[in-house]
Amino acid sequence: MNIELLRARDPEHWMKACAIRALTLDAVAGANSGHSGMPMGMADVATVLFEKHLKFDASAPGWPDRDRFILSAGHGSMLLYSLLYLTGYPEMTHEQIKSFRQLGARSAGHPEYGHAPGIETTTGPLGQGIATAVGFALAEEILRARFGAKIVDHHTYVIAGDGCLMEGVSQEAISLAGRQELSKLIVLWDDNGITIDGTVDIADRTDQIARFKASGWSVFECDGHDAAEIDAALVEAKKAKTPSLIACKTHIALGSSAQDTPKGHGALTDAQLVADTKAAYGWEYGPYEVPAEIKSQWEAIGSRGSATHAEWKSRLEGLSSAKQREFARMIAGEAPKKLSATIKALKKQYVEDMPKVATRKASEMALDAINAIMPETVGGSADLTGSNNTKTKDLGIHEPGARKGRYLHYGIREHGMAAAMNGISLHGGLRAYGGTFMVFSDYARGAMRLSSLMQQPVTYVLTHDSIGLGEDGPTHQPVEHLAMLRATPNTMVFRPADATETAEAWEIALQSQSTPSVLALSRQGLPAVRDSFKTKNLVAQGAYVLAEAEGKRQAILLATGSEVSIALKAREILQAEGIGTRVVSMPCWELFAQQDEAYRKRVLPAGPVRVGIEAASSFGWDRWLSGERGKSAKAGFVGMESFGASAPADVLYEHFGITAEAAAEKVRALLG
Repeated sequence: MNIELLRARDPEHWMKACAIRALTLDAVAGANSGHSGMPMGMADVATVLFEKHLKFDASAPGWPDRDRFILSAGHGSMLLYSLLYLTGYPEMTHEQIKSFRQLGARSAGHPEYGHAPGIETTTGPLGQGIATAVGFALAEEILRARFGAKIVDHHTYVIAGDGCLMEGVSQEAISLAGRQELSKLIVLWDDNGITIDGTVDIADRTDQIARFKASGWSVFECDGHDAAEIDAALVEAKKAKTPSLIACKTHIALGSSAQDTPKGHGALTDAQLVADTKAAYGWEYGPYEVPAEIKSQWEAIGSRGSATHAEWKSRLEGLSSAKQREFARMIAGEAPKKLSATIKALKKQYVEDMPKVATRKASEMALDAINAIMPETVGGSADLTGSNNTKTKDLGIHEPGARKGRYLHYGIREHGMAAAMNGISLHGGLRAYGGTFMVFSDYARGAMRLSSLMQQPVTYVLTHDSIGLGEDGPTHQPVEHLAMLRATPNTMVFRPADATETAEAWEIALQSQSTPSVLALSRQGLPAVRDSFKTKNLVAQGAYVLAEAEGKRQAILLATGSEVSIALKAREILQAEGIGTRVVSMPCWELFAQQDEAYRKRVLPAGPVRVGIEAASSFGWDRWLSGERGKSAKAGFVGMESFGASAPADVLYEHFGITAEAAAEKVRALLG
């Protein structure tokens, strides 16, 4: 690569791009860790994108109709931080660049959503950025159909590397995007041919151009160091009727002695290498120094969109007051005021009818009422619509030609679905929920973890939540999954016992602003356990006394979901024997843990023996059985100690000893 030729071809562009490269070299050297090569190689592409194409206003990072820029190759985070600093985003200061990768800095090792405006999503786990971007593009289509192109009309741009395209989730994402013809999605591929272990061809020989074309994308190619070619490719991509890939042929760690080598992927910290590279660039400035002329050029790029932003504000003000209020409420993520009344009406009806339904069906019943009053809900399923019960009559299928549809057929793509839901949520204006079998949360795990990390109120409808699903057998029967989900920070895991608890769980999930929710729902029908109407949302307390002991309280049975009715039957057995037994329903451990100690003490007082009942692993139950004033010598558990088996549900419950008699016997044994 002839650096002198690049410098001479377009000197002004070259120096703007070198500001990114120099800041990257300095920040990585200062931290003594990081990834220098990708920002150095993609600086030209990023400069052209921000200068000539990206619609944004650095002084108003939250502008709803801004273009979204997603750095899927999150290890190259200094590319993003440099761009935010140079263009004048107020919170990415010079000091933040100097504090790269330090505790408390906004400039974390990988971009983290919420650390600074302009970071649209958390990336670093490769493939997540490009997959999440599909959700951003879907959200743009849905909101444009609702509010019109004068209010919503923007692109989602992604920079992705070879690693992103190798990750399996990328195929789920690009095939979904191709099917949905998301023409506002443009991916810029950093085609440098290098990974940590060596050249790409030691592990992969995929023809990425052919792959994207086969998935329904338009594909363009350019020299990733030629500003004119990059610009021309972007112009053409924006004309396409499908999502676009631009293959940008680049040199990792451009201009350094590590160029085009695996070493160039990582941290280039050697002082002589840094000095030699800057000299090759013609960058004659000190560490972290950007001359005023170049900084002002970048700041002009950052303010270029202010006029467009002002014009957009005028158009928004031209909407009816009702439309403006609806837009503001949806963008703010606020549930409509009538949600609470809607849920209360359902609860009253359930007390009258006492329906015996699977909680997956109860979820559908709740969604029927919810989706009618919340235009922001966007549902879907990973090819299990009829089993997850996630589609209601008024949603309409979302597809090209029917952009107002709010139901997505994600196909057999659990990971891609979860990532897309993160993107829908991060975009703003919509509430995403999607369904699959609980056991397949394994496939979605990477994106589900990011929902929690990014504090996104996505709702995961996970049905077939235990051996109660029956004949499909142990491959489909979750045992360890509740423990795994409950172990994830900032996740609410709801396992409702009946239709009333399910409706209350949905109310909480849809009011959440910063925590994702998991609804663990049964395949099998469950009897109603709440037989009196309560205005208060009892699930919001996490656990509550469902049935009180008669006489002296000697035992407390704690249960969730389908096992609550088993606990009630066990109570009948024990009460008949003169053993006073309280039943506690625990639909959400996380919310119960948040209650004050006085309430937790009322629900779980010291003294009685405690038995937990759940058709799952006992992992985590010690907290409630032996902790919270309990004692291990007075605690027992009825549940699963192995994988399940293939048989009808009632046979399996008997076979694995998850019965009312087994629970009663456990109490008797503990009482001695």
